[in-house]
Amino acid sequence: MSVGTAEYSIKNLNEKTDAEIEDFLKKSKEELFNLRFQSATGQLENTSRLKAVKHDIARMYTVLRERELGISQAPSDAKADSKAEEK
Repeated sequence: MSVGTAEYSIKNLNEKTDAEIEDFLKKSKEELFNLRFQSATGQLENTSRLKAVKHDIARMYTVLRERELGISQAPSDAKADSKAEEK
């Protein structure tokens, strides 16, 4: 079984735009900061969450880097536009 959050799996991240991934990344970094702070003060109950958040962050950086190098593609704009029109 993989470590991390199902919401931030490679499959789900590949369906997101770069901006959405960067938003997820910012939220995850804030969560990691809070978890580290709780750990230092002895308030952290679920220590495995630290490892899961670190893996999520690494996964996001990997997807962004793959797109930068041209290994994978960001979702097409037509697909994103059609989803926006449905709402």
